[in-house]
Amino acid sequence: MPPGDIRRPSPFVVFAGLSIDGRYGGAGKERSVTADALRRAGLTALYLGIFATIWFSVPKNEPPLGIVLVVGSVAALLAAGTGGALVFRSRAGGSFQRDVQGDRKYLVIFAGELAAAGFGAVLLAVSGHSEYIAVFVGAVVGAHFWPLAPVLRDPALRVLAVLVCLAALAGLITGLVSSSVLPGTVTGAGIAVLLLGYAMGALIRAGLALRSPAS
Repeated sequence: MPPGDIRRPSPFVVFAGLSIDGRYGGAGKERSVTADALRRAGLTALYLGIFATIWFSVPKNEPPLGIVLVVGSVAALLAAGTGGALVFRSRAGGSFQRDVQGDRKYLVIFAGELAAAGFGAVLLAVSGHSEYIAVFVGAVVGAHFWPLAPVLRDPALRVLAVLVCLAALAGLITGLVSSSVLPGTVTGAGIAVLLLGYAMGALIRAGLALRSPAS
């Protein structure tokens, strides 16, 4: 393979920000692998940091949870901003080829997620159970990570899928047994923390990639 022929995953595939597939060659191998790791980790932190911020806004901002939600939202925004900076920095590593098949699979899963979440939310709203919308949407979000795992070559997404679904289940159980705590509070806070943790993990991986470049 010529030194300049560097195959890179799709921009959708790098969303997960995990394993490097090793299909690199030539004199620029070390630089290319490091740039790819930065791009993947940066996009993970950027996207999940933004979504974590959204989920932190689901629970009502009132004591004693209010200050925790504010701190979490700020941390998520910082993670997203740091991820964006990593993506910008990684551009020095060169271009990458699109994975058309991976793009299609990602878009199909993403479209299915939006359709299912939107349809379920409308049904819950018209049936007078709007307090469970966050629970249903959270379950759909968690479920969509499972088929994304092979598409994004990230087995850890299946762990995240299970944890997010458990957060939704916890919200459902809370709504059924408690009249003082809203199900959206439990679901929103739980999923927000999980997504923020995953985003922070991506930033840690980026730091390790910078300290120990691939050889």
